[in-house]
Amino acid sequence: MSNSALSLFRVLGSISGFLQLTSLLGLLLLLFKAVQFYLCRQWLLRVLKQFPCPPSHWFFGHKIQMDEELQETLKWTEKFPSACPRWLWGNRIFFLVYDPDYMKVIMGRSDPKSQSTYRFLAPWIGYGLLLLNGHTWFQHRRMLTPAFHYDILKPYMGVMADSVRVMLNKWEKLINQDSCLEISQHISLMTLETIMKCAFSHQDSDLLVRNFQSYIQAICDLSYLIPSRLRNAFHQNDTIYRLTSAGRWSNHACQIAHKHTDQVIRQRKAQLQDEEELEKVRRKRHLDFLDILLFAKMENGSSLSDKDLRAEVDTFMFEGHDTTASGISWIFYALATHPEHQQKCREEVQNLLGDGASITWDHLDQMPYTTMCIKEALRLYPPVPSIGRKLSKPITFPDGRSLPKGIIVTLSIYALHHNPKVWPNPEVFDPFRFAPNSSRHSHSFLPFSGGPRNCIGKQFAMNEMKVAVALTLLRFELLPDSTKVPFPIQRLVLRSKNGIHLHLRKKLQ
Repeated sequence: MSNSALSLFRVLGSISGFLQLTSLLGLLLLLFKAVQFYLCRQWLLRVLKQFPCPPSHWFFGHKIQMDEELQETLKWTEKFPSACPRWLWGNRIFFLVYDPDYMKVIMGRSDPKSQSTYRFLAPWIGYGLLLLNGHTWFQHRRMLTPAFHYDILKPYMGVMADSVRVMLNKWEKLINQDSCLEISQHISLMTLETIMKCAFSHQDSDLLVRNFQSYIQAICDLSYLIPSRLRNAFHQNDTIYRLTSAGRWSNHACQIAHKHTDQVIRQRKAQLQDEEELEKVRRKRHLDFLDILLFAKMENGSSLSDKDLRAEVDTFMFEGHDTTASGISWIFYALATHPEHQQKCREEVQNLLGDGASITWDHLDQMPYTTMCIKEALRLYPPVPSIGRKLSKPITFPDGRSLPKGIIVTLSIYALHHNPKVWPNPEVFDPFRFAPNSSRHSHSFLPFSGGPRNCIGKQFAMNEMKVAVALTLLRFELLPDSTKVPFPIQRLVLRSKNGIHLHLRKKLQ
């Protein structure tokens, strides 16, 4: 046999040996993963046996369509007391909580946000106040709290009213007596304009206004893509996800959102180069949100990095307009479907404001019935349907049941607000649940979360909701469209699968 033939056989033999070794290592790795999966699953079944739940597939978990999650969770709420595990896929579970006593225990602790779930938000909003944990979160929270001092919020009343009136003027041009309007997009534009002017010192700019619509669409896309990715076992790896069509779509939406916030930051930095504007800011007793970030000094004396600055701007740009827009949209729908309560609110506002030429800070506490209706709508339709925590240490609940460290807990605000053991006849719109002398559990109503990590902008949001409701009821009668009943779905905020369509009837002055 020639030397060349011998060499060929040696090469083929070495390749064959390498492939055999690779196959063996692959099988061993697969066996290791299978054993690891089995042991983890057995541990989870053991620690969760105190909490019954519907039957689930060993790998596919509880197979629930994303758009049907809220309705399915309500069925579980009635059947399984206080809490139950939801198997997502494999060994991935969310421990659903919808009992106020359980909520109180969890929210009173300092458990961090779960990085395995909230990390999917990071490419978009970075590590700002929503995603930070521990001392860094506390430092940023303390730094930003002055931006929501009542002396800061008071002057915003005029800005909010002007933005609402612009929206209402647009509605007058779009409607006739029998027309129907999808209101949520208009409300999103209004709340975005408000937050831009109030928190980010935005002055009217045609360029930014043109970008509002693309920014809102990008947020809507991300609000779908992120929860969808969370529920897909094959999209957990960042590299694999980036190669998918959903990953490319998500990256494009993030770029649009970042372009918008980067422009806001650049514009304000350019304004502060002007000595007159800089002196005006220095004379302020309280700075607004963006100026606090630009002038902030950390404990070591350094300014916020560009990365941290954009993370806080991206976070508040989203939370400051999208959650409020969701709240106002659903409040309008609730009032449209309950005309007797709508009329009582209108009469209260008319007695207080007359023709609505001006609405002031002092007016906000003089509309008790309207406030009751707003709160009842927020109970039925909480803007943030759920929040998550990862247990940093074991927990024991008031009924004696317990969970170990490491479990991901989902606090279902939506299920809590619809829990018949907490709220009798929960689907009935009854504003008197929030009458001044009514009593309820401290953690039964959580539209702005609770505990130390509650929503920093809750007073801002409530003010804007009251202004929007008051001025709208003076101008229009709201009526539902029986052919397009909204279907609530869980995204990052509560949305309607088919939009929120209302008939708007102009009120005679």
